[in-house]
Amino acid sequence: MTSINDLRDQAVETLFADVQTMLNDHTLKRGLLTEIRDKLIALAGQSSLWSEDDFPQSKGDTLHARYLVAQAGDLTVYLNVMRPGNRTPPHNHTTWACIAAVSGDEQNYLYERVDDASVTGKAELRQSAHITVSPGSGVALMPADIHHVEIVGDQAIRHLHLYGRPLESLDERLSFDMAAGTCKIMDIGVKTRQSPSARQGR
Repeated sequence: MTSINDLRDQAVETLFADVQTMLNDHTLKRGLLTEIRDKLIALAGQSSLWSEDDFPQSKGDTLHARYLVAQAGDLTVYLNVMRPGNRTPPHNHTTWACIAAVSGDEQNYLYERVDDASVTGKAELRQSAHITVSPGSGVALMPADIHHVEIVGDQAIRHLHLYGRPLESLDERLSFDMAAGTCKIMDIGVKTRQSPSARQGR
């Protein structure tokens, strides 16, 4: 009998193979990234692969658990389990990113940078969109796109994140303080945990 870990591995390997083929055959543009997002949404829809038993919530005052699911070359997929009250500052990624919901609602706020970035440490943002990422939906972000997320209500969320490069290597991301009109290099913040079947370099 095939185990959940084996099914998860097979599903992720298929995702990686499909996405790598798409990236090899086409220039990265928003339309292509939307297609990649849709493949991640389909993977997130297999909710039995992402259970609390294998990916438990954090405990105590910690509101966020991040699990490395798998990595193939630079392609990396994580499962984020975030509890109500978790909020990130506005930030970019410096690589493309797709997010898809397994369960729960994540409030995504998207921003445009309206200054010319000519003064180091200074930045001005304007909100451009608000997207609720819930099961059956997702969001696709180009490398320079800026967003922040909030978890509200009383339900923890489980969301898959697929990055063009491993999160741990993204040492030039910017975090923005809208009230102060400033930006700085963003700390990765949450320590990444290994999933039960995490494999690298496949």
